[in-house]
Amino acid sequence: MLRDAEVEGARVDVRVEEGTITMVEACGEVPGADVEIECAGGALLPGLHDHHLHLLSMAAAAASVDVSGGLDQAIRAAHAQARPGAPIRAVHYDEGRDGPLDRWRLDALAPGRATRVQHRSGALWVLSTVALEEVGALEEVGAPAEVDAPEGLEAGVERDPQQRPTGRLFRLDGWLRGRLPAQAPPDLAEVGRRLASYGVTGVTDCTPAAVTEYFEPIAAAVRSGALPVTVWVTGGPELSEAAPLAPLQRGPVKILITDHAFPSLEQVSEGLARAHRAGRAVAVHCVSRAGLLLALAAWHAVGSIPGDRVEHASVVPLEAVSALRELSLTVVTQPAFLAARGDTYLAEVEPADRPDLYRCASLQEGGVSVGGSTDAPFGPDDPWVAIRAAIERRAASGAPVGADRGLEPASALDLFLGPPEHPGGPRRRVTPGVPADLCLLDVPLRPALLEPSSGHVATTIAGGRCTYTA
Repeated sequence: MLRDAEVEGARVDVRVEEGTITMVEACGEVPGADVEIECAGGALLPGLHDHHLHLLSMAAAAASVDVSGGLDQAIRAAHAQARPGAPIRAVHYDEGRDGPLDRWRLDALAPGRATRVQHRSGALWVLSTVALEEVGALEEVGAPAEVDAPEGLEAGVERDPQQRPTGRLFRLDGWLRGRLPAQAPPDLAEVGRRLASYGVTGVTDCTPAAVTEYFEPIAAAVRSGALPVTVWVTGGPELSEAAPLAPLQRGPVKILITDHAFPSLEQVSEGLARAHRAGRAVAVHCVSRAGLLLALAAWHAVGSIPGDRVEHASVVPLEAVSALRELSLTVVTQPAFLAARGDTYLAEVEPADRPDLYRCASLQEGGVSVGGSTDAPFGPDDPWVAIRAAIERRAASGAPVGADRGLEPASALDLFLGPPEHPGGPRRRVTPGVPADLCLLDVPLRPALLEPSSGHVATTIAGGRCTYTA
């Protein structure tokens, strides 16, 4: 039992039995229950749901070299410390900060070593010459054939004017995974602990995996309790007809619109149609104006169904808002990127696109449902950072980013309180009959929203079980 919690402005006691809320009554009026958690008037919320992240990538990133403090220094230090023959996996490369990166630069930083560096977006890997040799990407023939490639790219493998692979591989995660040496399953326990400390009780993994085996470590971690959250999974179009591994929940089908290898309208439309034929909604990755307009054209051709959503919506021109509303599409976006990357956006994004970055308020005002997410590990994994950024809409320097006004604090919190199957829908409630997925704050809601922070999370309860206590 939880004693003296603030729920929707009232001080109440909450009884939980067998993972379900069975009673919510005014303080002192729940009979025959022992007090297990004294809330002292702290706000009791539904557990937060992160509507778009990548669990295995989070685990892998935690075990990788972080180059955000300086790529050259980090790679040299890792090379000096690593045993002979051991590979280096690094993350958070940013060309605006670190400059151009290719295999020859990596060869100079870590001579003779298999080195892989992931771009901060997750869309690009840069491999050293040894790493390219290990996965067969130096071959003149038989290169991967996973994506249609623009000029200068052969199936995602960038080549220089002399037709030599530069080491830059675009959107080839699945292909790389199949060529790399077998590794132990990633440890998701630390990811689970971090999510619980933020008050998160549910997530949607938006990885466009092509095989169900990709999700086996996630399913195992949920079953064991190492990952104490309810997990919804997407998968790519190849898994449109596949059932998720128990106990994972079936989410929408993930469809990529990548700007380095722009698909045709027919390809996007077929992906939508295939998912819809299987009774699945779609989640379409759109990070540019052109990508969003292509997705909208495909939806106009095929039609939309409940649950269809746009992922990221990094650039949304105002004239597209009515089309999103008319198609009843949801936008799942990441306002934390405004804080984490805002100064880079202000320096590098085309001036015409800057007002349209990561809209929230104008979408809601235009009748479009908006859900919040972190895109971890490619963005800050703490949803409270995203909540604060949705309110303030400022870069790290303090400069405002985008033309939208900030959300009211309660509306920013609601980005993470919508149902998993309907991000941005009516917020879930602490009420009898619903699963006991709860986030208890150390203060009432009003002061907590004046300074949104995961530091206010006192206790997290998932399925009736305490998964975090401050």
